[in-house]
Amino acid sequence: RDLSTLVGELVGDIRRGIDLTGRLDLILARARYSSAISGVRPLPRQGRRESDGTSGVSDASVRLLNARHPMLGKEAVPINLTIGPEWSVLVITGPNTGGKTVAMKTVGLLALMHQSGLQVPADEGSSLPVFYGIYADVGDQQSIERSVSTFSSHMRSVIEILKEAGPDSLVLL
Repeated sequence: RDLSTLVGELVGDIRRGIDLTGRLDLILARARYSSAISGVRPLPRQGRRESDGTSGVSDASVRLLNARHPMLGKEAVPINLTIGPEWSVLVITGPNTGGKTVAMKTVGLLALMHQSGLQVPADEGSSLPVFYGIYADVGDQQSIERSVSTFSSHMRSVIEILKEAGPDSLVLL
């Protein structure tokens, strides 16, 4: 009981120590991960909001140089991709097994990594904006049990994305 009382008196210091240890652990984990993936810090491109909440004019372009899907490691085929600033839609076409989905997922994952304070597996000179929303409908959500076809499943997802997404969003379909 005496020991518990002594520990209880130091609860504030103990909590601060735990919080600081967690923060340092996160910083060290980010550094180790960045080193493991040969990561770089993308040049930030900030989408600007006006005081009334509308989007302002800014360079919110995406520029990825030799970017690699983070889950595929060093064996990933690097992609070079630019979206904007004069245009905001990129359509990728090609035969099956051509890497379209991997390219799309790479952009999404790298955007999320960037916004989480992680470095990304790409070359210096890559840049990413800060998106105010990142939305994706990737894959096949067909459900025979619920009578949902592939097409209707995608349409439901697109409708939900359109309700939420704005001009400063990244939408991957």
